[in-house]
Amino acid sequence: MSYPHDPHSHARPNEIAVQHLDLDVTVDFDARRLTGRATYTLDRSTPGATAVVLDTWDLDIRSVTAADGTALEHELGEPHPLLGRPLTIVAGSADTVVVDYATGEGARALQWLDPAQTTGERFLFTQSQPILARSWIPCQDTPAVRHTYRATVRVPPELLAVMSAENPTERTADGVYSFAMPQPVPSYLVALAVGDLEFRPLGERAGVYAEPAVVDAAAWEFADTERMMEAAERLYGPYRWGRYDLLVLPPSFPYGGMENPRLTFVTPTLLAGDRSLVTVVAHELAHSWSGNLVTNATWDDIWLNEGFTVYFETRIDEELFGADYTAMLLRLGRQALETEIATLPARDTWLSLALADRDPEGGPDLVAYEKGSLFLRMIEHAVGRERLDAFLADYFDRFAFQSMDTATFLALLRAEVLEPAGVGESDVQIEAWVYGPGVPTNAPDLPSDAFDRVDRQAAALVAGTAAADLDTAGWAPQQWVHLLRALPADVPHPILADLDRTFGFSGQRNIEVLTAWLELAIGSEYVWSADEADAAVAGFLARHGRSLYLRRVYTKLAATPRGLERAREIFASAAAGYHPVARAGVARILDAA
Repeated sequence: MSYPHDPHSHARPNEIAVQHLDLDVTVDFDARRLTGRATYTLDRSTPGATAVVLDTWDLDIRSVTAADGTALEHELGEPHPLLGRPLTIVAGSADTVVVDYATGEGARALQWLDPAQTTGERFLFTQSQPILARSWIPCQDTPAVRHTYRATVRVPPELLAVMSAENPTERTADGVYSFAMPQPVPSYLVALAVGDLEFRPLGERAGVYAEPAVVDAAAWEFADTERMMEAAERLYGPYRWGRYDLLVLPPSFPYGGMENPRLTFVTPTLLAGDRSLVTVVAHELAHSWSGNLVTNATWDDIWLNEGFTVYFETRIDEELFGADYTAMLLRLGRQALETEIATLPARDTWLSLALADRDPEGGPDLVAYEKGSLFLRMIEHAVGRERLDAFLADYFDRFAFQSMDTATFLALLRAEVLEPAGVGESDVQIEAWVYGPGVPTNAPDLPSDAFDRVDRQAAALVAGTAAADLDTAGWAPQQWVHLLRALPADVPHPILADLDRTFGFSGQRNIEVLTAWLELAIGSEYVWSADEADAAVAGFLARHGRSLYLRRVYTKLAATPRGLERAREIFASAAAGYHPVARAGVARILDAA
């Protein structure tokens, strides 16, 4: 097998690649450290190759041996500020190598939570995407290398351990748990969580884990998970991972969800109490095909992961909730994309990114997601949904458990979709979409009658209609978001005060609606004239750790000197509760202001 060059990894898998990992780790909450033994089964691609290279970050490498205990020559290279240190092991002719190690204080994939950060006493979770797995396991930390794994995890007996693998549903008496992942996965999809967890079934193949205080609410919120699985299979073929379970993490989890195979990690901000945010579950489920099954070869190709997944997610939504609902999601996505593009240098708005000298975590947020999805919508309009669906179903099956790069995918698209449909390059402008800035002019229209009704109410509000007299009966959360985005930045403060009194935006449970309100309150400077709005901003930033929404609110604050001062004040007290990924993202915003 040939592997592409990955600028974000020291590994040399074209010489020797990891084929299987056996992991044995002890979780020490007091020391905040994992102590482990990683045993690697090797796959030699180059005859005569003797060295296997692993990625590490702040790991204490204690010994390296062959399977029989014979010490192997090894060297930790010089530290790289982004990539960590390569661990080069002279394996000779050995097919197995064993590394004993412990994690260090700089283990960026690990978040150890204190009681104040969780409803239980202790909690640990990993977040390995994109290149953080190397901070808790020596590994070939590139999405192009896949391996199976087994693991033994030792935790305090009052806690439950779960992984991106076959999982227990009850605690053991001794706190020792065994896991198996029989399907090969890249290192960023190896995941672990430990906490006071309970399990609730959601169907024959689905269930949810969460802390006792929220597990029943989570089971109610995610009751449609099995229906989502069935809809996804009708679209693009069988689910290939056995079970699909969810783990609701504490509020410091930096993402909406993380698509760890068999066990999606999700934020508690999805527990809105009305099932209005479950499209995030559809997104993470869709990753079971796009991303987990067929994986981007490097992080420059992430649109093949996230763009496909947003497209797939909205197709699931359309199957379950209808075209009108999905039209609102598509319009909101396009709005968010245009907002982000306006802030980015032109090169960062290509689908094919250039992240070689950058942390891939610091790349553009929405281009890969929304522009990638819009690209597939454009192809659908050009060739017809039936033809594109047949191609995608075959694509996921043909390249299952493999990686894909942009050039290879585009060649497939041209040869197997566009040419048979008689669609030429000038009709779809592939080069402009993938290797050009912004959104090309042939992007499909995304009409929404529901949003047209909202626009009329926004105009009436600005013209003087009282909030209580607006026609908002039966509005979905997406319509409230659109209303808040549709209002001008200079909307008079009495109108905003009337809106908040009437609809209670400052106390909203739906994070999408609340964030849109906070952005409007900050951008219009209403926040400085209303104590409740300022309190809502401070409370939001202290209470939530979801990185995208933190960055949106901090970015609005940092746009003015007064807001920047307030942002730094809030960050100083709230940052300790953020995941390192979220903390670094906010710090970049404040440092650049």
